[in-house]
Amino acid sequence: MTPLTLLTPSQPKPHQPLFVYLPGMDGSGYLLRSQLPHLAPHFDIRCLQLPPDDLRDWHSLAQETLDLLAPLRQGRPLYLFGESFGGCLALMMASQQPDCCDRLILSNPASALQRRPLLLWGSHLVQWMPDVLNAISALGLLPFLAALDRIPPENRHALLDAMRHVSSKAITWRIGLLRDFRIPPEDLARIHPPTLILASTLDHLLPSLNEAQDLIRILPNAKIHHLPHSGHACLLERDTNLLNILKQEDFLSKQLTTNHLI
Repeated sequence: MTPLTLLTPSQPKPHQPLFVYLPGMDGSGYLLRSQLPHLAPHFDIRCLQLPPDDLRDWHSLAQETLDLLAPLRQGRPLYLFGESFGGCLALMMASQQPDCCDRLILSNPASALQRRPLLLWGSHLVQWMPDVLNAISALGLLPFLAALDRIPPENRHALLDAMRHVSSKAITWRIGLLRDFRIPPEDLARIHPPTLILASTLDHLLPSLNEAQDLIRILPNAKIHHLPHSGHACLLERDTNLLNILKQEDFLSKQLTTNHLI
């Protein structure tokens, strides 16, 4: 089986806190691009990349990602950031190993898929679509994935390219994982690291705000950061600055604040 990969999108900083990005359905690890100029001076950043033909179940995917991160941590604070599909993976990792990170950040986690019965039903059809139709349908999905008027043209192209490069086999696998995604409430309640959930009010793909409100009732140390004008792919929007959000929410470790980040 093809191994999971950790990309290093900026100069390694072994003495800085570790920031790990878990990607959405595209699995590319490249869509943190807009946030890198702000985050890179202050974090040692890694981005998980998923093989397009991956058939791991949730448990294996979480455990192998944890194994990849273990030698990198070396006593440093670890910020685990999961976007959409990656938000589910982050929750799975933290439920399996509650001390896996010092800060947990979720952006419009795709656990909200359970609230869209029509999407769940339609997801069964994806396996019958050839890749060429998937590429065309990606263009039609773009307005649901993103608030296009808030995303610069270069980021729209990056999002579309990432979606088009996911094969129907990979989409079928990932949607199947989301369809089966379940973490018992008692396991979620064991996730004690401070947790910040970014919730886009104008997410037309998933009811992310409702999902965030439910999650903070279970997660013992969680809060919501509302993005009232954002869509699902909020990281690519010109007005979204993740570093500033972390500052606003007092979500930075003492090591970062000591280094005069704020």
